[in-house]
Amino acid sequence: ESAPDTDVTMTDGVRHELWVIDDRDTMVALTTEFDAMGVVYIADGHHRSAAASRVAAMRRQRRGGNADDRHEYFLAVIFPDHQVQILDYNRVVRDLGGISEDELLKKVGGAFDCRPVAGRFKPTEPGTFGMYLPGRWYALAIAPRSLPSPAGDPARRLDVSLLSERLIAPILGVTDQRTDERIDFVGGLRGLGELEKRVDSGEAAIAFSLYPTTMADLITVADAGRVMPPKSTWFEPKLADGIVSRILD
Repeated sequence: ESAPDTDVTMTDGVRHELWVIDDRDTMVALTTEFDAMGVVYIADGHHRSAAASRVAAMRRQRRGGNADDRHEYFLAVIFPDHQVQILDYNRVVRDLGGISEDELLKKVGGAFDCRPVAGRFKPTEPGTFGMYLPGRWYALAIAPRSLPSPAGDPARRLDVSLLSERLIAPILGVTDQRTDERIDFVGGLRGLGELEKRVDSGEAAIAFSLYPTTMADLITVADAGRVMPPKSTWFEPKLADGIVSRILD
């Protein structure tokens, strides 16, 4: 009901409004509500959060400490799951791993239903992918009967995992997407035109468009005690860095 303590529109056009809660009764009420929740899911920053947790555990073991130590905290923002927008997180690969385009298409055709399409291909359902080579888009699909068992690791059923395990690793030779400099990732906000630009300029040899990971998939992976694959979720809008910090004495 009151004016925000911070109200700023960033260069990307996203407006940030923040209200500071400093009323003790309100803080107690909010804390009580969060304490009653069974879980809070990490939708972005899985690996940073895991690293922060490991650092905190290491420092506790070395020094002891108390709940006010700075390593016991990291900055977070919390949204209701129905207000989270996940966009596609697409891939570009610098080269074809030493094979020709014809050989690539033959191998891809052995792992997917692969057909050329007129114009850009943006997947509209899970298990489908767009593949772009210079001047030409292809639609790829995985037969439902060849998907991993629902009883197995849910992270392996994600589209980012299926594309990696069936094409990017065995055909293009990119086996570690965390460290291999041949692969790069393009957030869906940039559109499929950015994928075409990377390939047509020669910066990349091939690009892939993916269907966005869903919140239901993310929750299923978390409930199974698994960690999301790298670069599997792209969230918009993003909060601007530096607006909020924790002041320590």
